[in-house]
Amino acid sequence: MKTWFCVLLLSVLFFRIRHPAKQIIFKPNLPAAHFAYGDATSSCSIETSGPEFAFCEDATVWPGTGNVLVSCDAGRKEWNTVMGPLMNPEPHGSLWLVGAKDAPQRVHIHNYPPKHDFHPLGIAVSDVQPDNDASNLFVVNHARQRSYIEHFSISLASGVPIATHIQTLSSRAFIAPNALALTSPTSFYVSNDHLLTRRLPSPFAPLLPMLETLLGLPFGWVSHVSIGNTQKQTHSAPFIPFANGVSISPSGTTLAVAATSLSVVYIYTRDPTTNVLSAPRTVRVPFHPDNLEYDASGTLVVAGHAHFPSLIKVKADTHSSAGVKAPSWVVAINPESFEVTTLFQSNGSAFSTSSTALRLDNVLYLTGLYEDGVMLCRIPSS
Repeated sequence: MKTWFCVLLLSVLFFRIRHPAKQIIFKPNLPAAHFAYGDATSSCSIETSGPEFAFCEDATVWPGTGNVLVSCDAGRKEWNTVMGPLMNPEPHGSLWLVGAKDAPQRVHIHNYPPKHDFHPLGIAVSDVQPDNDASNLFVVNHARQRSYIEHFSISLASGVPIATHIQTLSSRAFIAPNALALTSPTSFYVSNDHLLTRRLPSPFAPLLPMLETLLGLPFGWVSHVSIGNTQKQTHSAPFIPFANGVSISPSGTTLAVAATSLSVVYIYTRDPTTNVLSAPRTVRVPFHPDNLEYDASGTLVVAGHAHFPSLIKVKADTHSSAGVKAPSWVVAINPESFEVTTLFQSNGSAFSTSSTALRLDNVLYLTGLYEDGVMLCRIPSS
């Protein structure tokens, strides 16, 4: 009886991961660069601004400014709590302001606690508040001892982006926080990608986190957090394999979550009044999805990694990124038909390790987990 149960369990497990397993075993034959709206060579360019503007994981639209905020960590190859290694947490990461017309600007961070690490991952920013011309900014911070969520007030009133640190949010439930999606200026959904993390003592790490990833174990989840006089947290969506990017539709009635291990996107119906989520619809994508962002039309833009072994090779190359590349893939998911359409592809030579893509004002912005700068692809006006 036990033997049959084990056989049945393994059969179900391998059936669940058959699709992402193909993406691990087989490397797709992608072009050097493909852009759905025109010639990639003439339409797309990489904006750079020195060595700190590199290895940018997340990006989000800053409402009301026409700009994009980007989180970068140039020391990611020495400190990465998701993929490893955990070698050197000393160099701080950075935040950047990117626009279609101006050169990238580094966000000046004020009032940040001394001797407090800063390794930004997921970010989310509110509308500009009319009373003080500032927005609330929340940033996932993978510090050396544990992970936190940093709360800033960010403003462009002086002509340069300044983020003033307000508080550090801490919770035992922030085991592996990854991405954020605001439900108000003081509340948000946060994904936790793993239960078994790289922070576990040897020999449990890195073995157990890798098994959780490769076997598609549903140990990730999404929580809803509200801050005020007290911090409140509720479990919103459990049992998500490698819960990664999260995004709320413009209507506020849908939450999308990337399940990286299974190469799918979960799309939940959301009650905007209570923030309660219903059972999700599943949309399969042809790569391991990382982050995702709804655009103004309600179309979901998803970026991710088309070949996991290539991503691991890039991560392990500590000397340079010039000779080791990993494919990039970006798709759009229609909000009504759920049809998946490719927006951008690269075998890594034009742009490597895509982690976030978003559309704003006829520009497609791409960040790369282990890539220099941010790529901007111009969409012709219709």
